[in-house]
Amino acid sequence: MSSAIRLTAGATTVALGLLLPGAAASAAPAKTVKITVMASSDIHGNALNWDYYKNAEYDDSAHNDVGLAKISTMVSQIRADRGAGHTLLFDSGDTLQGTPLDYYYAKIEPITSTGETHPMAKAMNAIGYDAVTLGNHEFNYGLPLLGAWVKQMKAPVLGANAVSAGTGLPAYQPFVIKTMNVKGEKPIKVGVLGLTNPGVAIWDKANVDGKLKFLDLVATAKKWVPVIRGLGADVVLVTAHAGDNGLSSYGSDLPVENAAAMVAEEVPGVDAVLFGHAHNDVPQRFVTNKATGRQVLLTEPGRWGQRLSVVDFTLAKERGKWTVTGKSSTTLNTNGVAEDPKIVALMKKQHDKTVGYVNQVVAQSKEQLSAAESPYKDTPILDYIQKVQTELVSKGVAGTADASLPVLSIAAPFSRTAVFPAGPVSVRDMAGLYVYDNTLLGIKMTGAQIKDFLEYSAKYFAQVAPGAPIDLATLTNAGGTPDYNYDQLSGVTYDIDIAKPVGQRIAGLSYQGSPVAADQQFIVAINNYRQSGGGGFPHVSTAPVVYNAQVEIRQALIEYAAGTGTIDPATFAEANWKLVRDGVPVF
Repeated sequence: MSSAIRLTAGATTVALGLLLPGAAASAAPAKTVKITVMASSDIHGNALNWDYYKNAEYDDSAHNDVGLAKISTMVSQIRADRGAGHTLLFDSGDTLQGTPLDYYYAKIEPITSTGETHPMAKAMNAIGYDAVTLGNHEFNYGLPLLGAWVKQMKAPVLGANAVSAGTGLPAYQPFVIKTMNVKGEKPIKVGVLGLTNPGVAIWDKANVDGKLKFLDLVATAKKWVPVIRGLGADVVLVTAHAGDNGLSSYGSDLPVENAAAMVAEEVPGVDAVLFGHAHNDVPQRFVTNKATGRQVLLTEPGRWGQRLSVVDFTLAKERGKWTVTGKSSTTLNTNGVAEDPKIVALMKKQHDKTVGYVNQVVAQSKEQLSAAESPYKDTPILDYIQKVQTELVSKGVAGTADASLPVLSIAAPFSRTAVFPAGPVSVRDMAGLYVYDNTLLGIKMTGAQIKDFLEYSAKYFAQVAPGAPIDLATLTNAGGTPDYNYDQLSGVTYDIDIAKPVGQRIAGLSYQGSPVAADQQFIVAINNYRQSGGGGFPHVSTAPVVYNAQVEIRQALIEYAAGTGTIDPATFAEANWKLVRDGVPVF
């Protein structure tokens, strides 16, 4: 008997015929094959190994690389190693937002107007993805742009739990089955179910409300996995844009955000979950399915193309049917390979156009402004955001019944590395400060609600006793709270007492020198992510909206800078909050 089964691949066929390494011929099953599945996730517009904000090749403290050009090289190597056509390649979402490259072809020269192929579609098509799944950020630029990208993609774009609000029917393809032809044997069929994140209903409410609903991942998988099995799938994978900790960044009104492991535990018939969204590097994790007792494999390949998940399945022919008898996975670091010159060349025109855009000078800064200390100090560079937001909302409510109310503003330290250099400030400097594609709203809140909001925000800090040494490495991000969920408020003055427990930290909350009354009314300039419930802050998602002109905050910063021509902290910097311990300033 031959030591391997010969596999042939057509347009939709993939496989690899090998005995397990080191297995004795006499002990091997009569028919054994091994197939390889690769997965990326959370590419976020990183086509090349380039940092548009630094105008240089990407690098970080761990010397990670990024981009689909790196992924392409690694995929090509694995395909060559396993045999051409003997692998599958999937992606678990968040492709269309994250870099100026994505922004340029959504907003500056939108593909919906030009008809040009989106750079991410161009690259993914060239690499040869077999299917990609929708991430929550796919919806950031609206359904028309998403629809145009889906049409440009050669691979099916999956999202079984995104359904029409009117009919309840899937709005996107729920699954795909790939057939692997084994010469002289029954073909192997691999079914792939795509699931996106329910948080889209909150985070992109303006784009999807009344049009799409986002169903529970577990319930959706329980519906579709038996269908996929019934169509003859021998291996069933789930590509899920959802983390694996079972938690949500929002309340309980929507299905669980990070439900990847829950799908593995609660849905019989799943062999592996290829997940994303959390940006973690998870080479291999096994979860026991509660109904079958079988082990389900999970893997997540980090973010931005820094890692590629590689999953190997062993299948044996038992009673005329292929059965998974072994599985393992790892994640490979793409910093060990060069960029694929084919992808670099393919991206050159669109990349160069984006580089030109982000290097346009919009203003001159009187001095260098850095965000390095912004998580724990009131810094002028964040006050610049507050200034622009406050002015926009104030102008927006002028002439309305709420025009006399004080306008406050919230901003978070999105990037500790952001800098406005002394001298010329470019689009990329602005984009480096405000890295998200948020829009601006104005909501009406009371003094009591604002106090609650600030108390919730202040959980970001560790509790530190008076006189104890301050360790900047542990002072912030308490309880895993990310920087983008620490909101600072301008327009009022207050202290955050980090010697006090969470919920009792806001002291001296005042407006124009007088204590803020519980029933005093304010307008608060706020971004759409926070207003829609992102981060779980109290009161904001139910507060009356008094301004919503769909103004993009980053673009507003760029236009404000261009309009004034000068960035002078003397005109906007105001230290209105500080950290204290029993009233004594920390810094």
